[in-house]
Amino acid sequence: MTSDSVTRDDTVVVFTEDADWHTRNLSLALEREGLRVLVRSLNDCGFAIGETPHGLLIPGLDGALPAAAFIRIIAKGSTEQITARLGLLHALRECGVKVMNDARAIERCVDKSMTSFLIAKAGLPTPRTFVGERREAMQALIDAAPMDTVLKPLFGAQGKGIKRIAPRAPLPEPAAVGGVYYLQEFVESASPAGHYQDWRVFVIGGRAVAAMIRQSERWITNIHQGATGAPAPLDREACEIAVRATEAVGADYAGVDLIENARGEFMVLEVNSMPAWKGLQRATGIDVASRLARHVAESLAVPAAEAG
Repeated sequence: MTSDSVTRDDTVVVFTEDADWHTRNLSLALEREGLRVLVRSLNDCGFAIGETPHGLLIPGLDGALPAAAFIRIIAKGSTEQITARLGLLHALRECGVKVMNDARAIERCVDKSMTSFLIAKAGLPTPRTFVGERREAMQALIDAAPMDTVLKPLFGAQGKGIKRIAPRAPLPEPAAVGGVYYLQEFVESASPAGHYQDWRVFVIGGRAVAAMIRQSERWITNIHQGATGAPAPLDREACEIAVRATEAVGADYAGVDLIENARGEFMVLEVNSMPAWKGLQRATGIDVASRLARHVAESLAVPAAEAG
């Protein structure tokens, strides 16, 4: 049986590992749009080829395909587990299900080296970045660097595991970085004296819907690391860069981290394909979950309208 002949309903599956504030708010927003919500862990789903009409197993759907899937959190796991979970998301997209964000975008954003590559390939400003496995070769870059370098986990979020490396300072052993060194040039931000700051711009469906400036007395400006957020204007240049960065990684929505250097020029630091928005919503007062739910509903309405 082809996916075109498989029963579909108005269910949006929210894949997460915790019915947290984000999941609750998103679920309520989707329900206000007239959509049924099913919260599931990817861990509990899989393939059932030859058993279900579409070959997938998602408890609670009784053999039907969902109208859409929203990816909030993918749990940590072995390489095999992560591959299988992403495989399910790839399969949903192959079946014509609207997936936000789809597996390809998630893969690109989780791997910071690929994100940086695609950002630069799109012609967007981003700090010089080097990624490699050989400690000696990467140490040579540190020894020759004219300024500090930021060492980031290749797979990481919320500012965890980030280190600032001074010129000629020793890099950690490979085991401490998962065998891969991701080095990014440290950018002095245009910020008030005694503070560090950057921007988080939230993009949905090709539009920047909210922005905040994150400030901290420490150089790590992540909200989860103690930084504070303040509402930022939807600056034309910042928004344009954020939208283009989101498009470069193929994401439907994203939280884009920008830094304004000492010359007042915006540069892309990261693109997050599964961003949190609690801090952003507190800072700006914008109901991000409602904007996401509206985009899902509008995306689902397009095929029906065209068919009519």
